[in-house]
Amino acid sequence: MLVGLLGLGGYTAYLDYEIRSQFEGKRWSLPARVFARPLEIYPGRELDRAQLTRELELLHYRRGDAIRSGEFREQGGRLILSTRGFPFADGVEPPRRLSVDLRDGRVAAVTELETGRPAALVRLEPALIANIYPRHGEDRVLVRLDEVPPLLVSALIAVEDRKFYEHHGLDFSAIARAAWANLRAGRTVQGGSTLTQQLVKNYFLTQDRTLRRKFNEAIMALLLEWRYEKDEILEAYLNEVYLGQDGDRAIHGFGLASQFYFQRRLDELHPEQIALLVALVRGPSFYDPRRRAERAQARRDLVLDILEAQGGLERDVLARAKARPLGVGARPPSGITPFPAFLDLVREQLRRDYREQDLQTEGLLIFTTLDPSIQLATEAAVARRLAQIERARGIEAGSLQAGAVVSAVDNGEVLAVVGDRNPRNAGFNRALNARRPVGSLVKPAVYLAALSRPRQYTLATLLDDGPLTLTLDDGTEWSPRNYDREYHGMVTALDALVHSYNIATARLGLEVGLNAVIQQMQRLGVSRNLRPYPSLLLGAVELTPLEMTHMYQSLAAGGFETPPRAIREVMDANGQLLNRYALDLRQAADPAAVYLVTAALHEVTRRGTGASLRGLLPEDLPVAGKTGTTDDNRDAWFAGYAGDFLSVVWVGRDDNAPMGLTGSSGALPVWADLMKDISRRGLEPIRPDGVEWLLIDPANGLRAVEGCEGAQWMPFIEGSAPAGMSPCAEGVPAAVRRSFRWFRGLFE
Repeated sequence: MLVGLLGLGGYTAYLDYEIRSQFEGKRWSLPARVFARPLEIYPGRELDRAQLTRELELLHYRRGDAIRSGEFREQGGRLILSTRGFPFADGVEPPRRLSVDLRDGRVAAVTELETGRPAALVRLEPALIANIYPRHGEDRVLVRLDEVPPLLVSALIAVEDRKFYEHHGLDFSAIARAAWANLRAGRTVQGGSTLTQQLVKNYFLTQDRTLRRKFNEAIMALLLEWRYEKDEILEAYLNEVYLGQDGDRAIHGFGLASQFYFQRRLDELHPEQIALLVALVRGPSFYDPRRRAERAQARRDLVLDILEAQGGLERDVLARAKARPLGVGARPPSGITPFPAFLDLVREQLRRDYREQDLQTEGLLIFTTLDPSIQLATEAAVARRLAQIERARGIEAGSLQAGAVVSAVDNGEVLAVVGDRNPRNAGFNRALNARRPVGSLVKPAVYLAALSRPRQYTLATLLDDGPLTLTLDDGTEWSPRNYDREYHGMVTALDALVHSYNIATARLGLEVGLNAVIQQMQRLGVSRNLRPYPSLLLGAVELTPLEMTHMYQSLAAGGFETPPRAIREVMDANGQLLNRYALDLRQAADPAAVYLVTAALHEVTRRGTGASLRGLLPEDLPVAGKTGTTDDNRDAWFAGYAGDFLSVVWVGRDDNAPMGLTGSSGALPVWADLMKDISRRGLEPIRPDGVEWLLIDPANGLRAVEGCEGAQWMPFIEGSAPAGMSPCAEGVPAAVRRSFRWFRGLFE
């Protein structure tokens, strides 16, 4: 007996050590939570009712009386909503009841209904867009006991362990009662486990039905009650209990189960919804409300009856609750991100600072730049236009693919990424990983390198677009051709870029120097090693849509380079700020030279290779952009920007076969559909000091005056404009346009 007691004591001490080592400190491996940007609402913001309603629905707000958090209703020209609040890195956004007055596509006023005071700025909670799971697939949303509705605690104890606050881990009367019921039935029909025993079984032990496991369970339940307070044990149970399955993802805890079944937070649940969650404790699969609705409803109603019998519900509340349907969404919210292409970019940028294990276990809160409305608009534009193009041109349905990136002009934040025409596919991400020849998308860098030397080159500089043959170092000859197979003689640099003349561009790039062009591209953000081959000047370089976004972002930002950012902040599981990814800005080019390039790219969209945009975009949305087409029409590109957004679109086939599409017929329509939906601000370039506008006669590259046939407005860096006057000017001083709002109309 002494040896047995000593052995039992030693074994108990071992179990006690196991309990303390696992139960103290970090109890669970928590997935990282990835959030979209929060919607900011303030007077003057461009926001219409449809957009705001769509954002609320993405956040699983419900139409109702807007008294409970997570609800909204329309009232005249206003939206009344009760926000949930959120702990942001720079402070807690409190829950509020708001009236948002919307007029003419803008927020006219925001009023706090509790105080009647105007609100200067309100942030809705960010939408959860992804989880980065532990390898074992467990998922949970941790909740504190004081965040759990008292009704849920009452129901759980009433149904699962009525003597929870009285026993010390084991309820011997419940054990005896269960044993007698099972003996009479000849099988297991009733359990006598306490909540503490259930927690021990789920947290420390396996599900094996053996005497050894039951013995360990009993001892560990007693030890757990001895070491820890009842409320601490109950809180652990609320977060540990298994409540469902979603493929490989196990749903643990009431916090996550509330979202999984109802897309609501715990504090937003109605009594019948709370009762259903408690009903699932007995058997999430057996009572699965999506597959076994009648069984689940019977169990839910039993829980409601028990609650009423225990004094937890009034009789009239009970009647209303039992009359309501289960209210479970037909489809569970997937634990797989709906935006896999964007998440690829997030993970790529996170790897610079965090290990994969940290992302899977530390419960990090990752706040990204994704704009859900713009992401969905990008996905729709890609899917809709590709299908239309295939039908119109007799291309095999589903054979075209696309990659697209959208960023904010003012700060380089990536707002949307599409890596597949089916945006939910988590396979090959063409926006980040498809390295394809970029064609004429590279030409703005050639002209920027030249225009950065204003004493040598201007937009009025005449370039030779006649035949060119160059002997390369290996003895082969290189003879570039224009897309239209024509030669155009002497043309201005402006027209050469607007019409994307290959030969004139090649001559210009060779004069400027291949290394100078490569250096310019690298300053604009192309980090890949580029070889100084003449064909590079015409886009014989393979880059991804994201890399082209980086380069064009620098042009859109007036010559200031900033890497595309997908992350704003990272917080730990306790809400402490770990990293803030601030704007990283450096000058990449002379703003005056960039201004000239942007003026030319605007002209591309009016009378050049992108002229079809004039029938696809609103008249009051001036933009700048460039088409790109590669040999045999294998790749179609369009990159462009307005005053608010930049987007880059690639269209092609995965097998690299010719598709018969150019940049203007393949990628441009997708780009136009997208920008028409999201952009509200046309080009508003700030004219740098030292830039003047002059009328030029393009036939000879000399100054002109009003009335000269074919005269064009062109911007010049002061001191670089041609001194001579066109013969048509007859000595009259040239007109100078010194101020403007948009480029639109300056070249008419």
